[in-house]
Order: sequence, then C-alpha cells, then structure tokens
Amino acid sequence: MSNHAETEHHIVSPKLYVVIFLSLLCLTGLTVAASYVEMYSFNVVVALGIAIVKAMLVVLFFMHVKYSSKLTKLTVFSGLFTFMVLIFMTLADYISRAWGRW
Repeated sequence: MSNHAETEHHIVSPKLYVVIFLSLLCLTGLTVAASYVEMYSFNVVVALGIAIVKAMLVVLFFMHVKYSSKLTKLTVFSGLFTFMVLIFMTLADYISRAWGRW
C-alpha cells in the first residue's frame, strides 16, 4: 500500500501555448513600434509596461505558475517583492546622491 499524496497535474492544450506565443510575438512587435514613437519620458514607461505583461505571460503559462500550488505562488510573489524592495532602495540611493544639485 502506498500512502503518498497524489498531486493533480493540469494539462494545458497546445492551442493555449500557440495563443500565448502569438501574443508574445505581437507584444514584441508592439515594443518595436513603440520605440519609433516619440513619447519623451514615457517611452521607458511604455516599454517597461509591455515587458511586464510579457514576463507575466511567461511566468504564468510557460512556467505553469497559474496552475501551481499556493506555496509556489507565494514563492514567486516573495521573490518579486524582494526584487522590488532592492530596486526601490537602489533608486532611493541614486536620487539622494544628487540632492540639491538639481
């Protein structure tokens, strides 16, 4: 008798992978198209916004986080939170170095 717990695996259809792949290609084209439009300081904001959407698609579907356990989702969220804290601290240090020279 085996007493191990069976984990249920979610089967993702190949059609969904094709849709996600085509979405990533369209978003890459949108990034290239947005680079030719002059939006001044918003070019970076638009490019980062598109990059975040593409990263979310990859993490959720290709890395199967969408269908994973709550512990896996918590691990991904905590890694993202730690990354954002480090970026915030780096930018706070960068901004404070030129304080008063603006």
